[in-house]
Parts: sequence; C-alpha cells; structure tokens
Amino acid sequence: MDKFVIRGGNPLVGTIRVSGAKNSALPCMAAAILTEDEVTLENIPQVRDIETERKLLASMGAEVELGYGRAQHRTRISCKLLSDPVAKYEIVKTMRASSLVLGPLIARTGMARVAMPGGCAIGGRPIDLHIKGLEKMGATISQEHGYLEARADRLKGASIVFDKITVTGTEDLLMAATLADGETVMENCAREPEVTDLAELLTAMGAKIEGAGTSTIRVQGVTSLHGARHRINPDRIEAGTFLIAGAITGGDLIVANCNPTHLGAVMTKLEEAGAKVEIFSQDSVRVRRDGPLRAVDISTEEYPGFPTDMQAQYMALATQSEGICQVKENIFENRFMHVQELVRMGANIRVDGRVAYVRGASPLSAAAVMCSDLRASASLVLAALVADGESILDRVYHMDRGYERIEEKLRGVGAQIRRMGSIFSPKQTEVTL
Repeated sequence: MDKFVIRGGNPLVGTIRVSGAKNSALPCMAAAILTEDEVTLENIPQVRDIETERKLLASMGAEVELGYGRAQHRTRISCKLLSDPVAKYEIVKTMRASSLVLGPLIARTGMARVAMPGGCAIGGRPIDLHIKGLEKMGATISQEHGYLEARADRLKGASIVFDKITVTGTEDLLMAATLADGETVMENCAREPEVTDLAELLTAMGAKIEGAGTSTIRVQGVTSLHGARHRINPDRIEAGTFLIAGAITGGDLIVANCNPTHLGAVMTKLEEAGAKVEIFSQDSVRVRRDGPLRAVDISTEEYPGFPTDMQAQYMALATQSEGICQVKENIFENRFMHVQELVRMGANIRVDGRVAYVRGASPLSAAAVMCSDLRASASLVLAALVADGESILDRVYHMDRGYERIEEKLRGVGAQIRRMGSIFSPKQTEVTL
C-alpha cells in the first residue's frame, strides 16, 4: 500500500498546473450511454475514479479507450452496444458517482440494474432523490439484494422539485430528461460548474437544455442524441487545494490551467486570512504570503458558497492562523475524520457536532497519519508541508482517486515529498486519438 513521505518547511514557489475535473469527467463519461455514436472527451484526469468508470462502462459492453502518449488525457467512448446494462457491485463499491449511470441507462435502454454505490465514508449521500425524480418520469424502481432495478418503456417529461440540493441527482435526472417524451422542469437544482459542464456536453450531443447553472433547468426531450467532442473543465477543487498550499507554506505560487471564476469563495477566504491572491491571467491565479495568517470562519454551502470539498484543506490552513477559527460543515454529517489525524500532528481542534473550533497558530510536528477519504488526504498533505520533520501518510490510494500525480506536481514547486510504493497506473494501452 503506497505512502507519502513529506518533510515540511519549504515554501512552494513556481507554477503548478491543474488537471481536468474528476467530478465533471465522471458524469460526462456516463452521458456517452445516451447515444450510439462516439463521444470524445478531452482534459480527462488520470486518476483512479476514471479507471473505475472505464471498467464500469466496459462491463456493460461499451468500448472505452483512455489515451496515453500523445493522446494523454483524452478518451473515446462508444456505447453502440450495451449488452449488459448492469452496474456491478464489485466495480462500483469504491465510487459514489456510479449512481450517475442510472438515469442514462433507463433513458437509453428502458432498464437498469445498478448496485448501491460506495466511495468515501464521509456521510450519507442518499440516492432517494434520484429515485423520486425517475419515478415521476414514469420509471418503476425496486430495490433488492443491494441493487436498484429500474424499468420504463420511455421516460416522460415531468415537474421535479428536489427536496434538497443534490449535484449527482441534478446530473442524473438531467441526463435522463434529454431522451424523455416532453418537457421536464427541475427546480432547486445544483448550480455547480460540473452541472454546467455536463449540460454543455449534452447540448453538443443534440439535447435541448435551458437554465443549467441556475436553480431551474428546463429540458425538452428529443428522440435521440448524437456523438460530440467536449473538453472537461479544470478541477476547481484541485486548484483550491494548490492555492491553500501556496498560502500555508508562505510561498509564491501560480496555479495555472484553472478557471478563476469557479474559485471565488476560496479566493475570498484566503484574502480575508491574509494571503495575497490575484488573477494572474485568464486561466491562472497567483497566491503569496509574507505575513501571518488570520483566523477566518467558514461555513460550507452549495455552489457558489464555500465548497464542502475544500473544508478539510481549509482546516489545515486554520491550524496556522492566529486566533480561533470556526469551521461549520453543512453538507455532510461525517466529514471531520481528518481532525483526529491533524491533532496527532499537534493541531488544537475541538469538534462539537457539525462545527470544529480550530485554535491556531499551532506549530505542527511530523507524525505517521492515516488518510481516511479523498479530501482528508489533501488536508494531511498540506499539514505535512508545514510540519517540523518528516511525516508519513498511509493509505494515499484515497488521494489517487481524485488528484493526478500530486506528489510530482508539488515536488516541481519545491515540496519535499516522495511516494513509497508503486504509483497508481491504470492499464495503459497506447492509442492515438
């Protein structure tokens, strides 16, 4: 099992590039189910979840080529034949996003059998909102032996109001609605850039969508979709992680290949905390710090609020900020598992329900710590970058689910970080796309 060995104390200086967004790429790969034609996706990150999605689609009969060499970060997907519309448990057990194939499978084939999804243990991410919406569109859904089984001759347009904002629920029903008979109106939708990215791909495939990126989305169903080529958004969570890395180490870092308009909440909090943040170019942000950090409270919210996927990383920054910082988690009920490990490194943190109180600026010392989920892993990397001594991070396979070769990127801007064990590498097939 791979580990990271990190010696703290080096400010990060230079330019670090952001990969494509895993959370955009996964629904876009699922969208290929909706057409018999080929879908080509560019700027695909080379992370473990993408390989899991490839296996999932291939197990259903799709042809999926992940590009390497000159075609690195590109994939071609052909779902002309879907011989087995089943999302098997042995594949989906490690990835929550597997539920995103439910809507496209019903819309395209009239049936689906999908194992209840797995992924990070950060709290309940119920699929009931997906089910309610699909049932309103005419699907018959049952659950047995850990699988959801759904059938529909053809989905019908419907009026759907989400009980709570859900990103994957919005994406799943958006895909299903594209092939439904009539108009579907969805309200209280997620407004995340990943939803907009998916809608842009679907529109390129021939879907009729209005309002993506707002709380109300209208979809006029069509009888069929065609192939398309689409470039995936930059990963705003990876970009935010690197911005915090620059600030926490007192460095001077340019985060390139990002979309600054997606980073507003994170950039604002960093500026309030004492970092100097500026949009350096159309697709890059510069972060610097030459003075102390100040404690600034955060409260996670749906986009455009402060993202829950940045909460753990911000908490690492808060350990180095003067004063007491209140971190409130409003999205998931079990997303403080990194706290215990930060405390092992010397952090002063007290948790009361959904609120963590962080007293900084605590000098952190190196320790052997355990990664419990994807974003918790990132927070421990950030803490280790400023800890005194050499930290060892175990179970970094969580990191590999969503960050592409992060140790190489950080080492390129001055971090002392190395991997013990063999780096994750999906089965490589040299193709030219």
